[in-house]
Amino acid sequence: MRLLALTALLVFVADQATKYLVVFGLNLRERLSVDVWPPYLNFRMAWNQGVNFGLLSNSAEIMRWVLVAVALVISGWVIRWAARAALAPVAQIAAGCLVGGALGNVVDRVLYGAVADFLNMSCCGFDNPYSFNIADIAIFAGALGLVLFADAKKTP
Repeated sequence: MRLLALTALLVFVADQATKYLVVFGLNLRERLSVDVWPPYLNFRMAWNQGVNFGLLSNSAEIMRWVLVAVALVISGWVIRWAARAALAPVAQIAAGCLVGGALGNVVDRVLYGAVADFLNMSCCGFDNPYSFNIADIAIFAGALGLVLFADAKKTP
């Protein structure tokens, strides 16, 4: 459980720090766009009221709190499940990534009403129209890691 908590903390801090530095430090919220290393890395401001790729996006205030509640319930369930399952370290790290990312996006929803997405990457003729953040990467990697390594148990 210590590894899960440490990973969640690191992901949470990295997510919130990068959002603060880019959205407020570089004033991306007003500039809306900064080309860092086109087309591979650009900052494109997007306030996401939904989940990944804007799914379930809704301007109704109730949806904001529903998504906060869902993220908190899922995070709590993952922590409880991981504590009882005696997961291998790689699965604990995956669970920590998922929880830390989810909590990072929860803080955005509570403070700003939407999740601050700013990373935009394109390559090889593919022009990606979507923005995302460190929390989104961690949630995806954590969920994938749990699918792949949830059966791995701690060795005595």
